[in-house]
Amino acid sequence: MIVDLIAGEYVAKNFQAAAVEGRIAQIGLLDGKVRELNLSPLMQKRLTLTGSMLRPRSIEDKAFIAHDLYKKVWPLLEQGRIRPQIFKIFPLEQAAEAHTLMESGKHIGKIMLII
Repeated sequence: MIVDLIAGEYVAKNFQAAAVEGRIAQIGLLDGKVRELNLSPLMQKRLTLTGSMLRPRSIEDKAFIAHDLYKKVWPLLEQGRIRPQIFKIFPLEQAAEAHTLMESGKHIGKIMLII
């Protein structure tokens, strides 16, 4: 499963990276809208693409989703069956450098600060 908060050029990259019959959840548009997209990989791999936003949902919906994540996803993280992709870890003193890297868009995965 791929969870994408960026969109933009990453949508096509997600189609290429996904496994056959994989799932992609588009939950953000930080890089903006996709202007051109080849849907062939989506169809050839029988991918499922789902879009969602939390912002317009009610507090009750958000609480339900958070509880569901805790019950269903956290155990998978603890078992190592799924794991976040970490690009780079910075000490807190290098927060400015971490932010510069994030703004550059030259990373794939999470940028972390150690507190």
